Amino acid sequence: MLLRLEQLYTRLAFFISQDHPFEHHSAILTLFELMETASRADLKAELLQELERQKQILEALRDNPNVSEDMLEGVIEEIEGTAADLLDLTGKFGQHLRENEWLMAIKQRAGIPGGTCQFDLPSYYLWQLKPPEERRLDLQRWAGPLMPTAEASRILLKLLRNSGKSHQYVARRGVFQQMSGGKVVQLIRIGFDESLGALPELSANKYALNIRFINAATGESRPKPTEADVEFTLTHCKF
Repeated sequence: MLLRLEQLYTRLAFFISQDHPFEHHSAILTLFELMETASRADLKAELLQELERQKQILEALRDNPNVSEDMLEGVIEEIEGTAADLLDLTGKFGQHLRENEWLMAIKQRAGIPGGTCQFDLPSYYLWQLKPPEERRLDLQRWAGPLMPTAEASRILLKLLRNSGKSHQYVARRGVFQQMSGGKVVQLIRIGFDESLGALPELSANKYALNIRFINAATGESRPKPTEADVEFTLTHCKF
């Protein structure tokens, strides 16, 4: 869930920063995607619980001579501020968007191919004729109540990604297997030379991790495994 939110919030920020009406149309569609993706009733509680857990872990490091006191305090303050913003949110995630009849009319028509043409939604067409700055202010206002969730996701993913140690391996003829011994991880990161033109496919369970590098050539209905040895780094991340 956090990775999906990260991708959507990154896309939203990019489209809002642009000027063309088509790009702001994409920003609105991304708002709708966020509204649906994060609509789980327990998401807020889960984020708050995990933020509090991470805060307690970090507070236990206060007297550790190997930890920068200033950096530690900065992260803890960041967590506390984000948790407070989350607590201030009321109602269902994206409820302010659902209560906006104008936006919901766009959402309904957006599900129809070509359904947001000017003759379908003339008021939306007029909005797209506004100066970019005015449209951007509207988008930022609609996105504002969603931002505490974005910040919570960013902090938790940053802590998670920094939690593991990286090790160097070689996938012989593009294939690698590692027995997990029942070890549970929350995120697996793979670093590799993208110029090789190969991409990793992963499958994992509580017993083993399997990685297969495939040729990244576009246009093929069934990509083929690479025949070359691939050097890569593997990081197991867990809170």
